[in-house]
Amino acid sequence: MKRAFATLFFAMGIFSGLFGGEKPKKEAGFPPVPEWEPDIQLPEGKIIERFSYYTDGKKDFVVFAHGTCVIVTNGLSDADAKQEATATLAKIFNYHPDMKPVKMDDGNILVQYNHPAFNVVLDEITKKHMKTIETHHQKALARAEVLITPLGQNKFDEFGMKALFGRCYFFMDAKKPVVTKVVRKTKSEP
Repeated sequence: MKRAFATLFFAMGIFSGLFGGEKPKKEAGFPPVPEWEPDIQLPEGKIIERFSYYTDGKKDFVVFAHGTCVIVTNGLSDADAKQEATATLAKIFNYHPDMKPVKMDDGNILVQYNHPAFNVVLDEITKKHMKTIETHHQKALARAEVLITPLGQNKFDEFGMKALFGRCYFFMDAKKPVVTKVVRKTKSEP
């Protein structure tokens, strides 16, 4: 009897595959990204200056069109630096961009990821646009993302809202990586 049921289910599976049975669909929109793509222009020169300060001028890094900075191996050719930086973005984007926002000594926030990519969230920009950030910060979460904060699930204070705002620029750069600059270290390491 068990064998008859197994044969029946096997045959049903074959016929369903042959005659239009539904095939599992790949999840649309992978990797998940935030709905919000801020149109707030970031001053690239200021981001480069601040990020160079954060690395104490001892690291080569690549800057993408929306301000994401990726540390690369010092001394690479421009082409190799761009390739390494783009690969780093892909590693983060295709896994999951876990973020670790850090308040810096100059009042800015540095959003770090699980590979050497960073977004500088400039205090001067967030002060000018805080109302927009407050309004849209929930759309800065990726589809079905849950972040636990001291305030609860997906509840954010001003610091958290600013960090999510900064991370949006990472997603924009990861989806369409366009390198704008390769910045060379200005100091040597001891």
